[in-house]
Amino acid sequence: MPVAGWPEVFRGTAAVAAGLVTPGRLRGPDFERLLPDTYAPTPPPPAGSRPDLRLRSLAASLWAGPDAVLCGYSAAELLGASCGRWHAPAEVNVTVDGPRSRPGVRVRRDALHVGEITEVDRVRVTSRLRTAFDLARWLPPTEGVVAVDALARGEFHPDLLSNFAARYPGLRGVRRVADVLAHADARSGSPPETRLRLILVRGGLPRPVPQHPVLDDGRRRAVWIDLAYPEQRLGVEYDGGDHFATPQRAREDAQRHTRLVAAGWRVLRYTSDEMRDEPQRIVDDVRGALAVTRRDAAQRELSITGER
Repeated sequence: MPVAGWPEVFRGTAAVAAGLVTPGRLRGPDFERLLPDTYAPTPPPPAGSRPDLRLRSLAASLWAGPDAVLCGYSAAELLGASCGRWHAPAEVNVTVDGPRSRPGVRVRRDALHVGEITEVDRVRVTSRLRTAFDLARWLPPTEGVVAVDALARGEFHPDLLSNFAARYPGLRGVRRVADVLAHADARSGSPPETRLRLILVRGGLPRPVPQHPVLDDGRRRAVWIDLAYPEQRLGVEYDGGDHFATPQRAREDAQRHTRLVAAGWRVLRYTSDEMRDEPQRIVDDVRGALAVTRRDAAQRELSITGER
C-alpha cells in the first residue's frame, strides 16, 4: 500500500495503516511531528534541529489536503528558485473551505487559473510566473525584487509579470508589481547579488551589469563578475562564506581575482554583514571608485592627445 511522501514527509495514520511504522515508534525519537498527523524522520546530528523550508512546505502540502497548492516562498523552493529566509513560513493556497493558517504555515485563498498550477515531484505548486507575481505583490520592495530575479533567472523576462497585473487589477498589493519590475533583472546570479545591486541603485549609483563576463584569453574562458561597470572596469561582488569553504576553493578564488586584476579590473567585495549594517559605506566606496576610474581614464585620454 503506497503512502504519499514516504519516507521523507508523510501522514502518520497512512504509514501506520500500511504497516510501515507502528504508533509507538511514530511517537518515539525516530520521527518528528511537523504538523497534525504529518511526520518526517528526525535528522541525525549534526544536522540542524529545525526542518528547512522545503521539508516544512512538503508537510504543509500534505496537511492542507489534495486540493492544496504550494505558493509563495514554498513554491519557489520546490521550483529550484530558493529566495526565502530560513525562518519563512510554508505557504499554501487552499479552497474556501480549506484549513486556516497556523504557526509555521500561512494559508491563502486566491483563485488560481489552471495554467498557473504545475507539479514538482507530484506536489502541486504555483507556476514560476504566478509565484513571481504573488511574491512581488506580497513582499517588501527589496525582497520582491529578490524573489522575481530568482524565479526569472534563465526562465522568463520579468516584464511578463505585467500581464498578471493587468489580469488581476483588484488583487491586494498588485500596485507593488510595477516598482518591482522597474528593478528586476533575470541575469542576477543569486539573492545576495540582487540585494547588493539594489543597495547601489537605490543609493543613487548607475545600474551595474549583473554577471558580466571578462574574457581570459590565456585560458580561453570567461571570468564572471557579480556586478560590473564595464566602461570603468570596476567590479562589485558579494563575498559569501563559500569562497573560503575549502583550501581549493580559496586558491581558485585568489587565482580568479588575480586574473581580473591582470585584465585591468578593480574589484570591491562585500559580505552580508556589511550589506546589512553599512549600506551607505558600500555606496560611498563604489562612488569613489567610479570617480577614480573616470579620472584615470580622462588623464589617459589627455596623455594620448598630447602625444599626438
